Amino acid sequence: MITEKFYEVLNHEGVVSIVSWGVDEAHVTCTWNSYLVVTEDERILIPAAGMHSTENDVNHNNKVKVTLGSREVMGYNNYQGTGFEVGGTAKFLTSGSEFDIMKEKYPFLSRVLEITVTSAKQLL
Repeated sequence: MITEKFYEVLNHEGVVSIVSWGVDEAHVTCTWNSYLVVTEDERILIPAAGMHSTENDVNHNNKVKVTLGSREVMGYNNYQGTGFEVGGTAKFLTSGSEFDIMKEKYPFLSRVLEITVTSAKQLL
């Protein structure tokens, strides 16, 4: 489901927007492309230091949407830049082997946002 073009985008810095929605309105938080780690089974791991509103939303509704992109990666029809919309289900990890690996890589995290990808669509 995750394409080579997606991985190419991850190799360039850019903003990642994470949209969650619990009981009330949608909430958006951001991180960086370089913080995303994709597992062998195509789950996305993201270090979380804050993200408390996102976590509250996920406790009510575990669906999330993520957008990311890079101007440095060629898109469709020779368009300068490309981006992706990813849909999935989320949970926060506070222990376990993946938490430990992420904590070593990103010492600032207090939790890890894990997204199980259900869709990944190139937009540009």
